[in-house]
Amino acid sequence: MNQVSQQPEDILTGIPIAVLNAIRHPVIMVDEDNHVSFANWEAEVFFGASRQHLSRRKLDTYIPFGSPLLALIEQVRTRRAPVNEYRVDVSSPKLGNDRLVDLYVAPVIEKTGCVVVLFQERSMADKIDRQLTHRAAARSVTGLASMLAHEIKNPLSGIRGAAQLLETSVGDDDRALTRLIRDETDRIVSLVDRMEIFSDERPIDREPVNIHAVLDHVKAVARAGFGRNIKFVENYDPSLPPVFANRDQLVQVFLNLIKNSSEALGSQSAPQITLTTAYRPGIRLSVPGSGEKVSLPLEFCVQDNGPGVPSDMLQHLFDPFITTKINGSGLGLALVAKIVGDHGGIVECDSQASKTVFRVLMPASRENVAPRDNNTNTTR
Repeated sequence: MNQVSQQPEDILTGIPIAVLNAIRHPVIMVDEDNHVSFANWEAEVFFGASRQHLSRRKLDTYIPFGSPLLALIEQVRTRRAPVNEYRVDVSSPKLGNDRLVDLYVAPVIEKTGCVVVLFQERSMADKIDRQLTHRAAARSVTGLASMLAHEIKNPLSGIRGAAQLLETSVGDDDRALTRLIRDETDRIVSLVDRMEIFSDERPIDREPVNIHAVLDHVKAVARAGFGRNIKFVENYDPSLPPVFANRDQLVQVFLNLIKNSSEALGSQSAPQITLTTAYRPGIRLSVPGSGEKVSLPLEFCVQDNGPGVPSDMLQHLFDPFITTKINGSGLGLALVAKIVGDHGGIVECDSQASKTVFRVLMPASRENVAPRDNNTNTTR
């Protein structure tokens, strides 16, 4: 291994390295042997390894065999001219599935054979597009919920009242039928009540909220009920700033997500849910109802080791009435998408065998928007 690869920290110092670390896209430099001689902070996150670790391995350790990226690097070396390539799949066992990126590859004129690569993840742009679709679907349910509340609940009340009157004047055999009418009426009313939540267009009362306190509360609720047999693992960033949100609605979001994960773990011999918080600056999204754009640096994840979501369901998981459960209504995750979207955030699901991750990106409190220079996490 050459000197460049052995001492990546000597390549850039001071202002240049600070500038590269400020770029919220993965940036690497490879030497003439395709060893990673430099990686900025985002690249360390992208590859899941430190710069020193990356420097001891060639790029093809992480990039799949035959990837267009390797051919692009060789093309840039030969032509000594930059090349762009869009929507390149770099998925691999080390990087994970669904890693679609735009590539910007350029030669380093001052260092023979060295090439710089900037990755722009397409997955986040695609997720934002899907999030806008989720919001449109939620708005459709809003109109349906308002109609159901006015046109269905009143007749149902009459049906239930008639069943109660009949119950007092029929025999034991028929009484079971009147109870069935009453129970099914109550079930329909409960479904309509759940849908009415979608029609609530009142402004959200938001304030700085400690997400760890919310997660601890939801975890305590889960352990006392549906999650009593599940192992919970916490991987929290202790220096995370408050999230700018409504606390009760956050509780609803994570209660739904954790309940969804716990139901997916029914057949697991060692069920586990991992709760993760992290600071990921760089994503900005428009707030519904205004021209304002907010940064979404706060990332909250709920991960389970269940069997995963079927691939044909994954793109539609947050749409209303979409469910993989036999008795599910398909409104729990749609409500999550609505609440997060109303806060100007993003929610998305990445799933594969034995690993499903629900990822929520939210704005920080406006009193805590200063950029940070660390990615320190703690596990407990």
